[in-house]
Amino acid sequence: MAEEPAEITGTIEIEDDDEGSDDPNLQVQLNAFRVQWMSELKPSSGGSARAKGLKKAQDIAREEKAAELFLRAVEEEQNGAVYEAIKFYRMAMQLVPDIEFRINYNRPPDADRAGGKYMEDNDVDSEIEDLLDYFEEQLTLESSFPKICTPELELTRMHISALPREILMYIFRWVVSSDLDMRALEQLSLVCRGFYICARDPEIWHLACVRVWGRNCTKVVPFKSWREMFLQRPRVRFDGVYISKTSYIRQGEESLDGFYRAWHHVEYYRYLRFFPDGHVIMLTTPEDPLTVIPRLRTKNTRMESALLGHFRLSQETDNQTKVFAVVCKKKEEKAAEFQRNRFCRRNPPPEAEHSFHVGLHLASGGRQSFSKLVWIHHSCHITYKLTGETVVTAFDLDRMYAPFFFARVKSYTAFSEQPL
Repeated sequence: MAEEPAEITGTIEIEDDDEGSDDPNLQVQLNAFRVQWMSELKPSSGGSARAKGLKKAQDIAREEKAAELFLRAVEEEQNGAVYEAIKFYRMAMQLVPDIEFRINYNRPPDADRAGGKYMEDNDVDSEIEDLLDYFEEQLTLESSFPKICTPELELTRMHISALPREILMYIFRWVVSSDLDMRALEQLSLVCRGFYICARDPEIWHLACVRVWGRNCTKVVPFKSWREMFLQRPRVRFDGVYISKTSYIRQGEESLDGFYRAWHHVEYYRYLRFFPDGHVIMLTTPEDPLTVIPRLRTKNTRMESALLGHFRLSQETDNQTKVFAVVCKKKEEKAAEFQRNRFCRRNPPPEAEHSFHVGLHLASGGRQSFSKLVWIHHSCHITYKLTGETVVTAFDLDRMYAPFFFARVKSYTAFSEQPL
């Protein structure tokens, strides 16, 4: 009789610890302890039978917990949370090493806990798919004359909900701006239900698609909406710059005494900055990105080595999107250079225009979409004005032509100069 109070006291202490603990091993141990304690309170029919029942109960509890953790890991992996998935996979395999082969993927083992949770998640996903219709229906049911939004607190000044919807949509076009800052539009949709509805307006996303792919972009097929086309169809990004870094070792000249020969580490960058109106800036310089990126915010850059031109997107038959650009030096800079040098040379060289033709393949790198540009062509075209002759020199694409990788620059979209 003296042992039962001690066991009851121990049980209460472990239950208190269990309420604040999320360790699956501790949960399994607690369940096994409860089964053992209940079996000891009941009249025993044999030591071997009780031991077998206890072991079976422990195995069932351990397998149920492991199956729940494994299904949670599968869900996290499908959502892209790889590190969280690895954590739950490890916890499940610590309980049952072969849980992967025991689990039933069609129905979770514990229908009341894991199964109910999965059904609830599926219902939430289906609601999210129809979230736009759901919000519009809610606003209609709340009032016969629904407003975009309502103030949470009483205000003495005019609230933004008093503005007509046409004015609000014009404000949203200023948020997107001529720089196509769709990221800001997505952030604005998180304010309230009404802003979410306005941010999904098909006209805004259609205008954005026309700015990217031209006026021939008139059909939304095969996509479900203009927003889906803008997010999934391959395109170049305008809210940052594409950077390519090249480095190599070059052998120097031998010293005068012949005891050593210098080696030089050469490092330089190529920058590509695309604009929604079809312009592009290309720059090759040894300066690091922290120095160059702020000077590439607008097309009117004052960097002498910058090449300005136009680009176009091409959808090939092999479903690969390619970017073709033609860049050259600014004409006013070349004219000024000719004025400086015309008195220094008796026989000036024949006037010629230099342009560079660039071909790139658009790809995705890492988690970011359309963040990688791979070289497929690079050539120099020299056109002599007197004869009209054009000489083309194609460059070999060796290891010096490293691919471009996109880097988002917040300052490029910090200000709106024109509406969409």
